[in-house]
Formats: sequence, C-alpha cells, structure tokens
Amino acid sequence: MISKSMRVKLSTGLDARPAAELVQVASRYESSIHIEADTKRVNAKSIMGMMTLDLDNGQALTVIADGSDEEAAINGIENFLKGKKAS
Repeated sequence: MISKSMRVKLSTGLDARPAAELVQVASRYESSIHIEADTKRVNAKSIMGMMTLDLDNGQALTVIADGSDEEAAINGIENFLKGKKAS
C-alpha cells in the first residue's frame, strides 16, 4: 500500500464531469484506490463517493492505492488532478 498527498489543479475542481472522469481513470487500475480529504475517505472508483468530496481547485487530498499496480495508479490519478491527459 502506498499513499501520496497532492492538490487538485483543475479550474473547476472536482465537480460532476471531472469527478466522473477521475472515476474512469481510477477504474483502469486493478488496485483499490481511495481518496481522503478532510475527514472523508472514499473509493476513487465510486462516482457517488467522489461527488461527496466536493473538492475545489487547490484543495489538498491524499490518494491511497493498494495492489499490483498501485504505483501506476497513484501516478495516473496525480496526472489527472494536474490536468494532464492520460497516455
């Protein structure tokens, strides 16, 4: 299991569309992926969970991944949150 702190760097934050896109990114990985912000921890593969976070641009969060591709999962989520397109 690995975790990494990062910030949302999307002008709209994680409103409905970016939250759905993040779920799609997270779903590409076999690892379990969770996002913690403030006192909440949600499954990054759950659109309903992600919507409850209501993350704004610049907000800090921690991504936790556990599984065979956990490092790639962390990097993929981080790239998405920085506004970079997945390759």
